[in-house]
Amino acid sequence: MPTDTPINPDVTALPRQPRREDGKINLIGLTREGLRDHLIAAGTPEKQARMRVNQIWQWIYQKGISDFGEMTNLAKPYRALLDENFVIERPEVITKQVSADGTRKYLVRIAGGHEVEIVYIPETDRGTLCVSSQVGCTLTCSFCHTGTQKLVRNLTAGEIVGQIMVARDDLDEWTQPGEGSDARPRLVSNIVLMGMGEPLYNFENVRDAMKIAMDPEGISLSRRRITLSTSGVVPEIARTADEIGCQLAISFHATTDEVRDKLVPINKRWNIAELLEALRTYPKASNSERITFEYVMLKDVNDSDEDARRLIKLIKGIPAKINLIPFNEWPGSPYERSDWERIESFANIIYKAGYASPIRTPRGEDIMAACGQLKSATERARKSRAQIAAETGL
Repeated sequence: MPTDTPINPDVTALPRQPRREDGKINLIGLTREGLRDHLIAAGTPEKQARMRVNQIWQWIYQKGISDFGEMTNLAKPYRALLDENFVIERPEVITKQVSADGTRKYLVRIAGGHEVEIVYIPETDRGTLCVSSQVGCTLTCSFCHTGTQKLVRNLTAGEIVGQIMVARDDLDEWTQPGEGSDARPRLVSNIVLMGMGEPLYNFENVRDAMKIAMDPEGISLSRRRITLSTSGVVPEIARTADEIGCQLAISFHATTDEVRDKLVPINKRWNIAELLEALRTYPKASNSERITFEYVMLKDVNDSDEDARRLIKLIKGIPAKINLIPFNEWPGSPYERSDWERIESFANIIYKAGYASPIRTPRGEDIMAACGQLKSATERARKSRAQIAAETGL
């Protein structure tokens, strides 16, 4: 398929940084080049623009400041100029839920009154933030709750990186005046683009947001601590390595096209063979940067020993690890979680073949924050279990 063919022609993306009704531009989400251009357009002398970008960037992304009046190394008239033309605006937190296991789920509102969910998972050695890239999803994966919510629109770069900032606000992670940039513990140490939406159907905005997250003078996350999960948008996979450089995860979930067509309908467009060919030539694939295959364990659907052996044959030659995900049930789901003994048998076959096969511990199930359970509160009109089963044919 030609790469210049629109990947998702049904989506009318908003401009990357739309103006608000009052004419102001939100600085969150602008690249350094975009920020420079907007500052010059607002009256910043070109000779000063690079310095101003550096100063403003550090206030926004190191210290989390949202009030121009607090940018004390800028002259008051210049702060007034900024306030006249710009805002520093995060998504609005509507609700926060905290699971018994410490997982936090935020429902946030963005422009247009739409809502998305963000999940923060604390662990002993890291804290992982699960970020959304679209309102809803166009892929309709039959095991995923988000897939039952129609796609509304792509998120802007500002709305994506704004989710990181919302979590850092809540965790009190920002550097305070007088502190060094490493004075506080890194609580959001990892980002996974595994929330609502297909990141590669919103490539440019995801790319710009992750460049901001990786910038060493701001949020400063290593590219190896950012993982992008795709269901298999084949034409954009190599571009991910070239333009973002993050880790790659594949929502795989089946070992035959017949089953994957039902679980992950995008497989009808780019089948298993096409997807695996793209992964074999993925520029970042190496023993030190393995591709993660995500595999949700569905009882009597994809969890047999034969499936495990077939999976091993399929991924041969690809530096990989397999994340086994016990299915997280949601109201109306037509599937059940595989029995624990079945999951362990599956994992053991993969492990003996030389692949890491960790079984993901479900987190945040009591607040519907686990993998595959995200869905914005205003879009929770659920199909019945029978309806979904009839559509999938399983």
